[in-house]
Amino acid sequence: MDLADLSSNWKKLQATFKKSDVAKSSSKLTNQNGLKRKREQSKATITKPSLLPRKKLRRTRTMAQGGTAAKATVPIQDLEKSDNGGRPRPADRASSDKVNDGLSTSIEIGKYVAIDCEMVGVGPHPERESALARVSIVNYNGDQVYDSYVLPQETVTDWRTFVSGVEPKHMKYARSFQEAQADVAKIMQGRVLIGHHISHDLNALKLSHPQRDIRDTARHTPYKRIHGGSGYPRLKLLASELLGFEIQEGEHSSIEDARACMLLFRRDKAAFEREHAKRWPTRPARPPNPPGDTENQEQASSPKKKKKKKKSKR
Repeated sequence: MDLADLSSNWKKLQATFKKSDVAKSSSKLTNQNGLKRKREQSKATITKPSLLPRKKLRRTRTMAQGGTAAKATVPIQDLEKSDNGGRPRPADRASSDKVNDGLSTSIEIGKYVAIDCEMVGVGPHPERESALARVSIVNYNGDQVYDSYVLPQETVTDWRTFVSGVEPKHMKYARSFQEAQADVAKIMQGRVLIGHHISHDLNALKLSHPQRDIRDTARHTPYKRIHGGSGYPRLKLLASELLGFEIQEGEHSSIEDARACMLLFRRDKAAFEREHAKRWPTRPARPPNPPGDTENQEQASSPKKKKKKKKSKR
């Protein structure tokens, strides 16, 4: 075979290979570009249907509730036992307070109530003599249970408006002292009463309450240490240092002060109860006599007779 013919045939075969390679590479590139375009189109068109309904649902709920999320209501008895509920700040409840509304018929009272009173100056020495002019009570959740202006029994010589917030115009709608006293006594009966220097409030109401059922935030030992251990801390100081908000800025609000007392009690409830148990330990109940034990029953019912000592004869 002639070498010249061989070389020419070889060159033709190489040229054919090159054309086929170029065609394959171009078709491959076209396929890759088409695949990329398909992927980009699919990404653009794919949506997350699971997220869209949730967002719409949240918007719908928020609009239906006036822009606030609904909170599950917890029975107050469960809240008093577990104390897992929220602790509302006084400022958060101010809008719902109904001044001089008397006894609320829609609020559950529960076991614990906090009380605070506002006083005015009476008599020739109004800086020393006080009379009740307003009383407020809240429950364990801080809800207003009772609020009323009270007609003082003595002649008012200093309204102390800059502190008490009470003005002569409020007396137009005030309840009599006897009516307010009866309402408060009924609320307090059988419940644990919480307050700050609570003896002042009880004296103004001319009421008494079992010491066993009183929790005084002014006398709580851990809170007294904030004041240096001597004397009693002011409610304003405790609210600022322990609760993180200011009260009694100018005129006082007895509802706000009662709510602050309840929050202070809830903040350290376990320590309050331990301290209380040391002062008032529970007495173990005497087991009842078994049925048919008439001898022990007679001994229990009849008073014990003292045994007379026999005189020895000399």
